[in-house]
Amino acid sequence: MTAHAYAGRTAIAGIGATEFSKRSGRSELRLALEACVAALDDAGVAPEQVSGLSTFTMDTNPESDVMRSLGIKELTHFSRVHFGGGAPCGTVQLAAMAVHEGVADYVLCYRAFNERSGHRFGTGVQDRVPGHTAEEVAYAWTSPFGLLTPASWIAMFATRMMHEFGVTSEDFGRVAVADRRHAATNPRAWFYEQPITLEDHQNSRWIVEPLHLLDCCQETDGGQAILVTSLERARDLRRPPVVIEGAAQGMAEDQQMMRSFFRDEITGLPEMGVCARQIWETSGLGPDDVQTAVVYDHFTPFVLPQLEEFGFCARGEAKDFIADGNIELGGRLPVNTHGGQLGEGYLHGMNGIAEGVRQVRGTSVNQVDGAEHVLVTGGTGVPTSALLLGAA
Repeated sequence: MTAHAYAGRTAIAGIGATEFSKRSGRSELRLALEACVAALDDAGVAPEQVSGLSTFTMDTNPESDVMRSLGIKELTHFSRVHFGGGAPCGTVQLAAMAVHEGVADYVLCYRAFNERSGHRFGTGVQDRVPGHTAEEVAYAWTSPFGLLTPASWIAMFATRMMHEFGVTSEDFGRVAVADRRHAATNPRAWFYEQPITLEDHQNSRWIVEPLHLLDCCQETDGGQAILVTSLERARDLRRPPVVIEGAAQGMAEDQQMMRSFFRDEITGLPEMGVCARQIWETSGLGPDDVQTAVVYDHFTPFVLPQLEEFGFCARGEAKDFIADGNIELGGRLPVNTHGGQLGEGYLHGMNGIAEGVRQVRGTSVNQVDGAEHVLVTGGTGVPTSALLLGAA
């Protein structure tokens, strides 16, 4: 594969976010604007310098409203990425492509929603009116059998992992414990100063076996924005540039939306494998070059196969890789040093990109020594995306 032309030539210049709460008391547009203003201020860039916007198809904030409210004079690029949590790194990739091709000088990527006080994704699809679109009709394959919520869909994959590789609920719990331990020292995290033990995880109530409550991410109100520009421009701005060393999107054979149950095997995440190949090939780097990772953690079981797809361990060996604190600070690969979506907030992975930026800048509250290359992944079980961020 030919290396992506924007890799190593584009950068993240600014990050900004609202607080992460359970009831924001503001519109989703207000949350988006607050995050965008914060990202622009972080970089020292004026709104009128922005000429591109990139977000999720799920986002409710029209580019025209964001543009007008921020005082952006004109847009030459606006793009959206589908598939919910699979989109975050994809928005940055589209922004980097637009910048590198000269379509836009500065592109704001944003995601804002009231996912706790407003529409709650975790409640599932049981109240959805039957429809005639391909996306709606696809639910007919699984909903009649009681597979109605994201937790129930992931439980199917988790059960097979346990059967095939000897993974246990305690292994899933180690992911939750690591995330919450990191969140406990992050003042911005919802679960600040609230670490958990493996016993706490095991004693939390069942959601859908084998998933406990503490295997499931939060529902969060908030917004996050990322400002992308060329590496050359970023060098002259307020913060040290964070280089986009690689970016990728990925779908794999027989892809479904969190319900890819009809593949020959359902213990891996081949769509993330598509991303992994692109990330390593286009950057020229590999797993041994990465010091810390932000791994999408909407449900703990899917953290394990992501580590395998990116080559940090062999197939079926993630349970051994995460043992003995290897994904905590001081371990081989500290994961989700901000607390992840289990501990900090659930912003469809956009807050994970911000943590990757902070690690490269050296400003994380849980800073990993020598964090020169940081992997960030998008949502799992869906068509997805990934980023490799590095120091300039």
